[in-house]
Amino acid sequence: MGRVFVAGSINMDVVATADRHPRIGETVAGRQVLYFPGGKGANQAVAASRLGAGTTLIGRLGKDAFGAELRQFLGDQGIDLGYVRDTAEAHTGTAIITVAKSDNTIVVIPGANGLVGADDVRIVPMLKGDVAVSQFEIPLPTIAAFFRRAREAGAVTVLNPAPAQAMPGELLALVDILVLNETELGFLGGAELTDADEAATIIAVARKLQARADQTICVTLGKRGVLALAGGEELVVPGRPVKAVDTTGAGDCFVGALAAQLADGVPLRAALAFANAAASISVQRMGAGPSMPTAAEVATVLGAG
Repeated sequence: MGRVFVAGSINMDVVATADRHPRIGETVAGRQVLYFPGGKGANQAVAASRLGAGTTLIGRLGKDAFGAELRQFLGDQGIDLGYVRDTAEAHTGTAIITVAKSDNTIVVIPGANGLVGADDVRIVPMLKGDVAVSQFEIPLPTIAAFFRRAREAGAVTVLNPAPAQAMPGELLALVDILVLNETELGFLGGAELTDADEAATIIAVARKLQARADQTICVTLGKRGVLALAGGEELVVPGRPVKAVDTTGAGDCFVGALAAQLADGVPLRAALAFANAAASISVQRMGAGPSMPTAAEVATVLGAG
């Protein structure tokens, strides 16, 4: 079994729950404030580790109370933190999240995440069969350096381009598997997409975005399931109807679960179905990092059909 290496953000999520989201300039009464370990990189690493993959996280924390708490939590998940550095130059990354009626709005303050550099990722000991994962909450040149290192080692590269921003063609060409939602696909593909668009429309945009003939583009559609363009093959994974409590981190759960399956040598179609089931479990719990399921929980869901 290969390992999963995640280069990415580590945040403390400060979550306020309310009956509805405030309009611009409006104040609404909240119900409670909660603190959860988060950050897309940390979330994906927690998901992979809880699902049984040997997982290494590469990133930075501030030398503050949030940093100490996050390091303790991540270590307790069995994640290798040997490449997570403490820095006094910036505070630990923080996300301010409002949850109302199971939907969320998020403001992310990068802090130490913005200092993750090429030197942090070049020394990581990846091997053939490993999976390298990243997202857009650390600098893009760092991600490119990380993926170049991964490809030299023969590892599979998985990119979750979120939050969406313009991506250099050089970086896209380094990606083996691109995992994104329809909004992010529309942004990168120069098209207006919504969750009501037909599968053929979504696949057409994905095909235009493909940087290499063998590249896989996986589009997560929430309750509608997953569409993937694997080279020239189209794959469909149906959605799993559940009662969502908090969708924060659902995409990260999917990415981490997919990486864990790929590191274990599972074929893409089965890996996508497994990741889709894992994400359907995570949305039924509050928080990002703490909502990630175990392999036994996913197996139970898949066994139930």
